[in-house]
Formats: sequence, structure tokens, C-alpha cells
Amino acid sequence: MFPLQSPKQNRILAALPAEDYARLLPYLEPALMSLGQVVYEPGTLINHLYFPATSILAPVYGVENGTSVRLAIIGNEGLTGVSTLLGGGGMPGGVVVQSAGNAYRIKADILKKEFDSRGKFQRLVLHYTQALITQTAQNAVCNRHHNIEQQLGRFLLMSLDRLSGNELQMTHEQIAIMLGVRRESVTQAALKLQTIGAIQYSRGHITVLDREELEGCVCECYAVVNNEYERLLPYRPLSDPAPAAAKRRVSKELWTVN
Repeated sequence: MFPLQSPKQNRILAALPAEDYARLLPYLEPALMSLGQVVYEPGTLINHLYFPATSILAPVYGVENGTSVRLAIIGNEGLTGVSTLLGGGGMPGGVVVQSAGNAYRIKADILKKEFDSRGKFQRLVLHYTQALITQTAQNAVCNRHHNIEQQLGRFLLMSLDRLSGNELQMTHEQIAIMLGVRRESVTQAALKLQTIGAIQYSRGHITVLDREELEGCVCECYAVVNNEYERLLPYRPLSDPAPAAAKRRVSKELWTVN
């Protein structure tokens, strides 16, 4: 098992061949990610890329009236700043910390050189990019066609899959921005999930009491996205806490729209 804090808590880094990992390791710097921290401002030059280990980051896109939405999350399965590796430079949106924790950062020019060598790292990044596109598209579909309880359940499950334990530290306001809905709608949805015993919520602290109950409330979007990540990035580090039973449940045909 890996040490408590290790770059190999990130699935992409853990999947690298030993020689490739050893080449990058001296350049990986530990970074403490605080809740709400702005990692990238919209349109700015990206100097470092981040591999989340125990944190979750989220791309943010805003509009002229000041509102914003977060259409995806990036946890220990991926990295930030993919556009830099693909040659696109900066992004029109920014990136913020959705859930506090640790990450590892590396200078963009060093990682670009590794990507351009066309080895295993490039293949992993391209696979991850495809999975991230699927997540973004499916989240948009879900936010448009499914009810708030299903959207909230999907978001909570996706977040738990990227963290250890069964607890999340985030406010209703942060979740509302993620889902693109009013905070009051998230509060009502959380109350319904709490009433059926799926979660417990108190002052920005969410505990999932019954994962199976929560899974029974979500739409098919969670399975679509999760299965795509498993197909494209099947490798999990030994320290990954996700229980095998939870992974098996994802593949069951339980995902129907109410």
C-alpha cells in the first residue's frame, strides 16, 4: 500500500510505468488545496498543472451577469490544465477547489515535454480527456432533464468516488453553483434525501448514511459517466478506498428515470 500522502494517490500517476514515474517524481510538488481556492483565473496563462490526490477541483464558467456554473469535477482520476498539453494554451473558464485536500503540481513545460514524447502518459491523458468530455456532456444532460434530487444524488456519489470515507465538506451554495440551480432548491432536495435516510446534512457537512439508498435515487447519468471512467482509466491505485461492492453496483441496471 502507498504512503498516506503520495503522488500515486492520483490514478494517472499511479498508472505510469516505473521509469516514466521516476522521471516526473522530482518535479512533483505537494500542494495544499483550500476550499474555494482559485487555481486558475479565466483566460490566464497556465504555469502549473495539478494532479489531485485527496482534493476535488472544478472548472468554472461564468456569464456577464456574474453567475457561474461548474459542469464537471476533477479528482484523483485526472489533472487540470489539459488544454496546455493539447496545445490550446489557457482556457476561457477558471478552476476552483470544490473539496479541500492535497494535490501535486508540476510546471507546465516539464509535463508538456513528457506528453510530447508520445509515451504512456500521453495515452492516459487522452483517455482521461475523453472521459472528462463525457462527464461534462452527461452532466449538462442531467441538469437539463432530471430532477434536483437525482442531480444532487449524482453529484454526491461522484464526489464520494473521488474521496475516502463517506463525508463531504461543502455548502448548499457550492453545490447550487455546481448544479446551476438556486440554493433553496438544493436545500429542499437535501431534505428529501435526509428524510429517506440516505444522507445527513449539518452546517456544510454531508454524511452519506446509506449509499445503496442514494444510488436508488439517481438517474442513469451516474452510471454512464462512471462506466466511461472505468473503461478508459481502469487502473486504480492500491490506496483507493472504493469498495468492490460499490463498483459492482454501478454496473447493475438500476438506473431508471422517475
